[in-house]
Amino acid sequence: MSLVRGTALANYPSLVTELGGDPATLLCAAGIREQDVGNYDTFVPFQAAIHATESAAEATATKDFGRRLAQRQGIEILGPVGAAARTAATVADALAIFNTFMGAYSPVISINVTPLPNGTQSFLAIEFLIDETTRCPQTTELALGVSLGVFHLLLGADYRALAVHLPHDPLTPKADYVRYFGARPHFAARVAGYTVRTADLGRALHHDDVAHRAIVDYLSKITPVDAGVVESVRTIVRQLLPTGAATLDVVAEQFHLHPKTLQRRLADAETTFAALVDQVRKEAADRYLRNTGISLTHLARELGYAEQSVLTRSCKRWFGTGPAAYRNKTGVPASHGRLTVRRLAQVPSVPSPSG
Repeated sequence: MSLVRGTALANYPSLVTELGGDPATLLCAAGIREQDVGNYDTFVPFQAAIHATESAAEATATKDFGRRLAQRQGIEILGPVGAAARTAATVADALAIFNTFMGAYSPVISINVTPLPNGTQSFLAIEFLIDETTRCPQTTELALGVSLGVFHLLLGADYRALAVHLPHDPLTPKADYVRYFGARPHFAARVAGYTVRTADLGRALHHDDVAHRAIVDYLSKITPVDAGVVESVRTIVRQLLPTGAATLDVVAEQFHLHPKTLQRRLADAETTFAALVDQVRKEAADRYLRNTGISLTHLARELGYAEQSVLTRSCKRWFGTGPAAYRNKTGVPASHGRLTVRRLAQVPSVPSPSG
């Protein structure tokens, strides 16, 4: 079973309600618990999220439902991805980090950047690795809308791509797409994504104050009120692990402390940063292996490991056995559902846009 974070449907209930629909009924029909909607710490089946999104558009007669929902979602649905983006040198490096992180957000979503033959443009593909017969135009437009928000975070609110590509026919008049995306739309495309200027991908991110404020604001929200330093660090580490940015330097910056100062405070509490990270990883691994069918590759990314072999070694140290054996002994069976990858042999050939 392919999964996605509960935040994929953040603000879904309020939008459906405003449009005259019944979110509880739609979620129930899709097999999604109401308490999981908007919850970053839970996963829901990706196909169920698709069903909820597509059925909401139909039930409320809202042809641009996906785009509307994207406007109500920010970078926070992906977790603290802004922290990882701040560690990148360029937009291209940040997108590579996003791609890595997306695997932890959902292994079904893939982001890839490919240079186009003209040398001045690149194509950013956003793909769902699902059965290619699944029709999900609203979900696709939701993903494109959220990606647009990421562009604005990295490149500024005025940024405009050269073109947006949608693998379906227009759901509303073409002018709506031009206004929404600020780019020329191409419909019935072979893959969803954006044509962008390659030069924009080389922009430096060393002084991205917008991204910095976004992650600081996000971490402030998820840090418990009046929590001690140990619990605050644990909370931040838990959120940062999948991004690969759960480092002492990044966490210390959230407290406006020098890393050595944070280390001293943790020492006063009789622990270390490394010990807290290891403890958070162990607790997360135990929870996921006991309660979910998450794949081991996905779990490794969730814990911030670059390779599954590191997960295996850690589980043997924590539990005395590998992750698969630990799951078989204490948890639920891993999902063996097969996926048909919606993938292209080549990137789309597009006319050279002006500007």
